[in-house]
Amino acid sequence: MPLPAIPRRVKIGDAAAFAGTTPRAIRHYHAIGLLAEPERGSDDRRRYVYDDMIRLLWIRKMADAGIPLDDIRAGFEGATGIEQSLARLEESLVSKAAAIEAQLAAVHRLREVGSPLGLLSPLVSGRLHDLPPGSLRPADLDTLLVTERIFGSLGAAVQANRFIVLATHPELRAEEDRLAEAEAVLDDTMSPDDPRVEDLAAQRCAHETALGAAIDGSGLDEALDVLLDQEDEHAGEEEGEARMSPMEAIGKMPYDFSPARVRYEERVIELLHSADRDGDTPRTC
Repeated sequence: MPLPAIPRRVKIGDAAAFAGTTPRAIRHYHAIGLLAEPERGSDDRRRYVYDDMIRLLWIRKMADAGIPLDDIRAGFEGATGIEQSLARLEESLVSKAAAIEAQLAAVHRLREVGSPLGLLSPLVSGRLHDLPPGSLRPADLDTLLVTERIFGSLGAAVQANRFIVLATHPELRAEEDRLAEAEAVLDDTMSPDDPRVEDLAAQRCAHETALGAAIDGSGLDEALDVLLDQEDEHAGEEEGEARMSPMEAIGKMPYDFSPARVRYEERVIELLHSADRDGDTPRTC
């Protein structure tokens, strides 16, 4: 049985077709020194021989495996082993796989929860997912998002106590809304020395006292103790992300507070601290 015609050399189109690539890719391999320029025929067109095709096939196999072309070239030149390149590739793929798993977990949480709450860390969303639909307001989620960024997921999980109580105590929610409206009046038209600043700070402090009492009476602190015991378990949750100190973070988050509002916030902190220093329960004015 006669053999089919077997060429001794092939042109670039046939070489590309056999290797499963394109003439453009082969020209790129020539340009970067990955594949040596072959001899040319009388028509000044490249002619590829057996050894060229073998190298081209190996290039294609390694490129399909994800090995960078520079590493393939270095491996052929003996500057570095393909094994080293594969080790780097494996490390990169493992990192990408971990990132994809984290993204999938976030999407699953978002679909399960059905709101942006699912985008917060499991430590936070897990504490709030049993609340009635609509009881968490967008502003509440915004606050938790900022807290998680500044203090981490554990800090936001602690703050979740506040929103659980507000969602389950209508009278406290109503007072929170009233105070928020009053705080909005503390704009640039008001002097920091205005008596209303001090009066409102005292009201806020009293409200924080009521919130603290509700938290203490609800058993939420016991649930927090469990979270604290699990802190080490979640310690690596945010690794890989650039972190800054809370004071640095606070200094980079704009709130557009007027001087009166800044003074008000300072007075609230001072009143709470004074009560704590005097031996009263925390959050008591």
